[in-house]
Amino acid sequence: MIEVMRLDGKKYWINPHMIESMETNPDLTLLMLSGRKIVLKNDPQDVIDKIIAYRKKIGINSQEV
Repeated sequence: MIEVMRLDGKKYWINPHMIESMETNPDLTLLMLSGRKIVLKNDPQDVIDKIIAYRKKIGINSQEV
């Protein structure tokens, strides 16, 4: 799980493997595989860095097939 922050300032934890896509319009919006949209205060690069750190922590260091 990675920690992100909603627009209202509350911390929220998401499973990064469930993110389908991210877009900025102007806030960062995550589209989850469930179809749910989550709007965040986080910068896109911040979320990407957290996903990379999480994947390294759990031992996923290479591309998935």
